[in-house]
Amino acid sequence: MAGDPLPSIAELRALAQPPSVLQRRSAEHWTGRLYMRRISIYGTRLALRLGLSANFVTGLMIAAGLAAVGVFAVPGLWGAIAGVLLIQLYLGLDCVDGEVARVRGTEGARGIYLDRLGHYLVEGGMLVALGMRAADGALEPVIIGLLGAIGVMLQKVETDLVAVARLGHGLGPVADEASRMKAPALARGRQIARIIPLHMATHAAEASLLILGAAIADEIRGDLVVTRILLVGLAVIAVGMVALSLVAILNSRRLDP
Repeated sequence: MAGDPLPSIAELRALAQPPSVLQRRSAEHWTGRLYMRRISIYGTRLALRLGLSANFVTGLMIAAGLAAVGVFAVPGLWGAIAGVLLIQLYLGLDCVDGEVARVRGTEGARGIYLDRLGHYLVEGGMLVALGMRAADGALEPVIIGLLGAIGVMLQKVETDLVAVARLGHGLGPVADEASRMKAPALARGRQIARIIPLHMATHAAEASLLILGAAIADEIRGDLVVTRILLVGLAVIAVGMVALSLVAILNSRRLDP
């Protein structure tokens, strides 16, 4: 596209944000539905103007996310504010890389791999950063943060291993209906989880806002009690979701022919 006139924003939206993307089974994140996709298209146009590849944008996304992890580890309110802003940049770039790939026709396994690696590092790293933020010289919060990070990454591993297992057995992609629970009780539990999506608390957008809220509360209180409560809560959710995710996978049809 170098040297060619860039499409208009409306034309770019049709190319980069088709309904097949915005209405995919994994569902568009609420930040995308509310505002991020409205903003990201301008970042996509800039990336195309500068001649940036989709994978380069993914690298920028990972860098922004890791920078957020670093500043979240800094005690105090300003570190939390800076972390939230960097996570917003990370989320925006997470939209832009895919949009650039669709416009250029360069979608591929390498981009998916880099994107998933970035989410592993950033979402796991945020629990580590929260543990360091809550430590104030104590070792226990750091250990809890590390355990929570392991839980976040193990849950992602469980999901990705479905595709690995199917590929190893010569099966195709998972069908949309395959995620339905075989046991009625588990199906009802899944419906409740959709109403009260605790599992989303460890996602980058949600966790960043929770960390900021805890930092504000701690600033008012003059201690780290709220941040420490949040740390334990997110770690429990992360570790608990490992077991629940395993049960959900084994009791669905995702591993069936």
